[in-house]
Amino acid sequence: MAVKEPREDKDGDGSELGETARQMRAAQPYIGAVWKLTGGAVVGVLGGYWLDRWLGTAPWLLVGLSLVGICVGFYGFLREMARLGKQK
Repeated sequence: MAVKEPREDKDGDGSELGETARQMRAAQPYIGAVWKLTGGAVVGVLGGYWLDRWLGTAPWLLVGLSLVGICVGFYGFLREMARLGKQK
């Protein structure tokens, strides 16, 4: 039976998850940028679907607001990537 040995604490913060936590902190801005991209698209699709059902204009508002949501999501994503590029 193999016994796990405690990992070396490279960060000096006293936790065994120091390396994993450091990697997650480094990935956090990129995960946030992806959430901006998907969030814009999802809000556009859901908003268009809801308005189409409410106003009876299917599928025009769904298509239009989906395109707007995707464009807004890409704009937010590219803006965040440009900001992260300037920080390095």
